[in-house]
Amino acid sequence: MANDDLGRTLRRLRRLASLTQEELASRSGISVDVIRQLEQRRKHSARLPTLHALANGLGVELTTLLGDPPAVSSSGENDGPQFVAVRRAIMPALWGPEPPPPGPDFTLDGLRGQIADSWTQYHAAEFDAVMKALPDLISDARSAAASGSELERGAGYAALGKVLQLAGHVAVRMGKTDLALISLERAMDAAGQSSDPLLLPMIVNSTAWTYQRQGRLADALGIALRAAGNMADLGLTGTADGLKVWGGLTMSAATSAARSGDYERAAAMMETAEKEAARVSKMPDGGDNRMVSVFSPSSVRVERVRLAVQYGHPRDALALAKGMRLSKDTPPSWRTWLLLDVARAHADIGDAAGAVKTLESLRRVAPAWMQHHTLAVAIVHDLWALPHHPPGLGALADFLGFSE
Repeated sequence: MANDDLGRTLRRLRRLASLTQEELASRSGISVDVIRQLEQRRKHSARLPTLHALANGLGVELTTLLGDPPAVSSSGENDGPQFVAVRRAIMPALWGPEPPPPGPDFTLDGLRGQIADSWTQYHAAEFDAVMKALPDLISDARSAAASGSELERGAGYAALGKVLQLAGHVAVRMGKTDLALISLERAMDAAGQSSDPLLLPMIVNSTAWTYQRQGRLADALGIALRAAGNMADLGLTGTADGLKVWGGLTMSAATSAARSGDYERAAAMMETAEKEAARVSKMPDGGDNRMVSVFSPSSVRVERVRLAVQYGHPRDALALAKGMRLSKDTPPSWRTWLLLDVARAHADIGDAAGAVKTLESLRRVAPAWMQHHTLAVAIVHDLWALPHHPPGLGALADFLGFSE
């Protein structure tokens, strides 16, 4: 992966982690000389396995080290008027007016449908559309939570919690993890006053993901395990929706364990989750699947593939992915993640043609998502550095914004 800012980013992240070059070398297994050359910008590129080892040593996600892909603007547009409006919606101005009552055409069912639609757009990486909708959705949910009967207010707080959870996810995608935690904390407050007992553990799962993005792996593991345990103790896993939420927390805990270096523990958690996921299809459908955690045999297998490829087991990842059939309720983003992980697994074992073929499939099904994701760019960069380019690689390089 070639990146003019790689050395600067590596040095900044190492200093934030209070590590010397020697300590990072010990944690990552990468030589001090390579780290020194990267930081001094005498070396401008590194292969994905090297970058992943450095990210693990720093306790951050690989994408944090990679930075913005060439096809994504880094001009600061994330802080433009649209995102400022999202900030204001999450954190209204002090001493502002109380939420007005809902308008005559407002219905809670309509609001819930709009929130569910926005979650669908989020999973499709249509972040601009979600940001445009969020301020009005949050405002409408606040109005619903402040008006009507006690039952109606409880449902309004549930909608408010769900839309603030979505705002937290968008903030993470925009690189604003502190704002995300503020939004998620306010979502938890709303969940506590809502009529939905599953909402709080769902938001905890989002918080665990945000902690992971900040490198707070022990915190992420702890809250995910605690919330999953609380659900079991309260008997909330006896419905399809409840089991999905529990499963999402368990998979999140497994990811934190793997990133902390305990791949065996993570694999055991995922095997347990996959067995439990088989129960979901035997339970009555709980309603709109867009509003609950993603958990099915397909999603667990996708996550197992992801963990295997990210933590040095590419052949296991390909074996897990071989012949996989994804269920209809698997969100598009999970399907695209699977293709990306399979492409990386092929690249890691030296199968450049297999990687290109998989990336071509990814481009067909999710072109905007592919351009947005730094890992896709990194894989193509690695393939581009090979002496012989497989057919189709040039077109992928052009599509992602770089070429010879």
